[in-house]
Amino acid sequence: MKNNIITPKNWLESLNCATEGIIYAAKTQRHMRYHFVIATIVLLLSLFLNLPTIEFVLLAISVIILLFAEMMNTAIEETVNLIEQKYNIIAKNTKDISAGAVLIASMCVAIMGYVILSKHLFAPFSLALETAKTYTGHLAVVSFFLVIIGVVITKAYLGKGKPLYGGLPSGHSAVAFSLWTSISLLTMDPMVAILSFIMATMVSHSRLLTGIHTKTEVALGAILGIGITSLIFYIFAIPLK
Repeated sequence: MKNNIITPKNWLESLNCATEGIIYAAKTQRHMRYHFVIATIVLLLSLFLNLPTIEFVLLAISVIILLFAEMMNTAIEETVNLIEQKYNIIAKNTKDISAGAVLIASMCVAIMGYVILSKHLFAPFSLALETAKTYTGHLAVVSFFLVIIGVVITKAYLGKGKPLYGGLPSGHSAVAFSLWTSISLLTMDPMVAILSFIMATMVSHSRLLTGIHTKTEVALGAILGIGITSLIFYIFAIPLK
């Protein structure tokens, strides 16, 4: 018995099928539309800032990888839905893993965009610095991502909670106090440090009020965020000249 799948007869039909796949993903996947918007903004910025060729190529490649990961994620989800209609833990894991690939690609774009675009966007405001090593703002960004990775790994190891919901430690608390530590070390301003500490405390307290985390989970999240960020600044921070 023949199936109903139509096989492209030439390269033009193959191109049409591929284009239809992209259009379908854009129509049905909200995140795909977001990523197309990001790609458009990045390309327009690259033209506006007149980026060097190598920087443009690196930025374009990272965006292409993100779009590719989202397309593969959509294809995997469609396949899983075709095979398994009911709830199945293996099907869920498959979808979560493919979504995780998109998240990693998104982090790649975020880091690449920050490294390449920051010096061009900050230069008019006298915030461009001599080298990446002396730009301590990079340490804040790196610390932020390392804290998130630390939270994910810890929750995966303990097998409790989701990356952004419940479990040990509190991800919101870790990120909030990581940002407080970075702000305090970057500004060295007591008033700014106090205000940012209040904000971090309010974020952590909200997790207690909603019953999502316990006091221990929030406290350990704060310790994780402060510890990783302080360690990164202690090891790599170089006084600005």
